[in-house]
Amino acid sequence: MNKEKEQEIESFNLSEEVLDEIMTAKKIFYSLPSPLETAMIIKTAGAEYNEELLNSVDNVNNYTTNKSMALNLGIYTTDMSYASLFDQTQSTISFMNISKKLADGLGILDAIDDNTIERLEENINNREVIMDIISETFMSSSSYLKENERAPVATIVLVGGWIEGLYIATQLVGEGGIENNKLVDRVVEQKLSFEILEKLLSQYKYDEDIQSLTAQMQDLRNVLKKVEITHTANKTSKDNETKVTTLKSKISYQITPEVFKELTSVVETLRSNFIL
Repeated sequence: MNKEKEQEIESFNLSEEVLDEIMTAKKIFYSLPSPLETAMIIKTAGAEYNEELLNSVDNVNNYTTNKSMALNLGIYTTDMSYASLFDQTQSTISFMNISKKLADGLGILDAIDDNTIERLEENINNREVIMDIISETFMSSSSYLKENERAPVATIVLVGGWIEGLYIATQLVGEGGIENNKLVDRVVEQKLSFEILEKLLSQYKYDEDIQSLTAQMQDLRNVLKKVEITHTANKTSKDNETKVTTLKSKISYQITPEVFKELTSVVETLRSNFIL
């Protein structure tokens, strides 16, 4: 399957200094989709809701290490986001309560408190407010961890959420085939997110949990190499008033049904290992 599209990239400056800055851990972290953004990608691609794909709340007591709690905080946050976007009110509340338990276990103070749960319940029929609460909760957790020199844990949370989104998306493609499937398009684009994720993980390669997580993702790394993505520069324009440079480039990619099937299997295995 071949796909091609035009993408706009904005930059305030294309100097070497700014490019170097973009490569710092903070810049890399915020360039990846949050669990809520990942869930929105799935829904806007026309996917349906399937609760059977989500991590059971009964598994929460299995997570006792920092790594497993962080991974599944990310996973449950994506599940919560996915449920909320499809107006699954009870599931949304359940996932928020479970996320609070894991956040408490990680020592993330006040990221999810009783007031957060109360706000969620009071606004359960207001999707916009719910999304704001979920986004605030995720950003608050991430900020707390990084400000307290626990950036590797924040990174593991992000990995868990990203993998869960990839798992849900690949499973929802199902047997319908990959041709003319918007969800497949979104999945393939995640190769670019994975490349960013690799750079983020490399920032904390001194951390034992990051080392083991990087090793676990080797099969995913290998299969994504089979997805071909090329960038072709198209044109550049600069707004002299705002000093914003806009780069327009064409992105084309190719994936075969066999590679997509392999990707689906690898992601399923990886995610299963995360939720055990």
